[in-house]
Parts: sequence; structure tokens; C-alpha cells
Amino acid sequence: MTAAVTYQNWSQISETFPVGDETKGARSVLEWAYCTYSEQEIVYASSFGAEAIVLIDLIQQIKPDAHIVFLDTGLHFPETYEVIDKIEARFPILRIERKQPELNLDDQAAQYGSALWKRDPSQCCNIRKVIPLRDTLTAKYAWISGLRREQSSTRAKTEFINKDQKFENIKICPLIYWTWDDVWAYIRERDLPYNTLHDHQYPSIGCFPCTQPLETGGDTRAGRWVGSSKTECGLHDR
Repeated sequence: MTAAVTYQNWSQISETFPVGDETKGARSVLEWAYCTYSEQEIVYASSFGAEAIVLIDLIQQIKPDAHIVFLDTGLHFPETYEVIDKIEARFPILRIERKQPELNLDDQAAQYGSALWKRDPSQCCNIRKVIPLRDTLTAKYAWISGLRREQSSTRAKTEFINKDQKFENIKICPLIYWTWDDVWAYIRERDLPYNTLHDHQYPSIGCFPCTQPLETGGDTRAGRWVGSSKTECGLHDR
């Protein structure tokens, strides 16, 4: 681990960011992150949802050639791929890596049976998201995530800097104090491209077999894995 940050002092550092500024501490957190870690040591794992668009815009102001990884499960909505193309056109210097799982969908079906996401969504997420991210993070000290405390009860205690026991590094979450309205105000003010599914009652967008629109407010992740007890894809489980 880089000498600048250890698991012993991350919580003290997290308390130093000015949460009263116009980005609620997000820009300061990102400036610290890219000052603390070299480009080989840090990556932003992006879903290209609304929060991700905000983070990408903030990141490119600080590190125009930042490394961004998108976990390309092969099961994303066409609209998700479209917004990635738009972001690449808007910020051509950013290094966006589309990380695919070792098993393609045909191989997965041959080994585990068809439509694994219906029978065992956690296993499907493990194959198509968790393992690829673990492979990406093997050589990294830290990764950036767009978690917000408001999103769900499982994310309510997220800090700016978190000890990530799952991937054995540090997870940096600049947007923890942002509300859903904050996210959209920023997107509109900056005229940023975004996933058009957000205009059709999809606050949280994952793979198409496991994501549904919401007809009412509340937990923005309630449209994910409807009918099951699953609430996370596994990237943020301990």
C-alpha cells in the first residue's frame, strides 16, 4: 500500500474534507485521491448511471486522462452503451476500459444453464461483475465508486474513504452527501449526456434482465432484482 494512506489513518483523512462547498466535498475528495495515488494505483469503476456522469465530469476536470473501467456484462441496455459512446465523444482523453467477464454468455449458459440471472442472480453477478472487478483491482491500491448515502439503507453509513474488505484496498466515495436532486441539478447545469432510461422511471440501471422501472418514489434501487431479497450486485458487499 502506498505510504500516503494506510488503513490506520483513512478515517481521520475522511473527516478533513469540506462538505459545505458547492460539491459537498466531492471535488476535494477527488483532488486528494488523484494526488495521493498514481494513475497506475487508482481506477474509477463506473456504471454510467446518473451519479457516474457527475463523477466523470468532476474527474476529467482534475485528471483528464483518468482510467475508468466499465464492467461490460454483455447484458446492459442499449441505452447504457449509447451513453458510454456519448461520454467518450465528450471527453476523448479519458481512458474508458470495457471490462468483460472471462465467460461469454454462451459459455456461461453451457456451464451453468440458461438464464442464470433468474435462478441464481448472485452467481451471475459474481461471474459477470465481481470477478472482473477483482481482476481489475489486483494491481490497484484504491478505487472510486458513486455510492450515495441516500440510495439505500445498506449504503447509509458509507464514508468518503472506506476500508474495502472484499477487494482488500480503499474505496473512495465522493458523492456520499449528494441527493438525487443534487445529481440532476449538476447534470442539467453542465448539460451532460446521460442514460435516457432515467427519463422513463429507471433511477438505478443495471443489467436489463434484473432492472425494472419504478412507478413510485422511495429507495432508488428498488427496481433491481425485484421479487428477491437481493439488493446489491456484490461489488459493495463485505
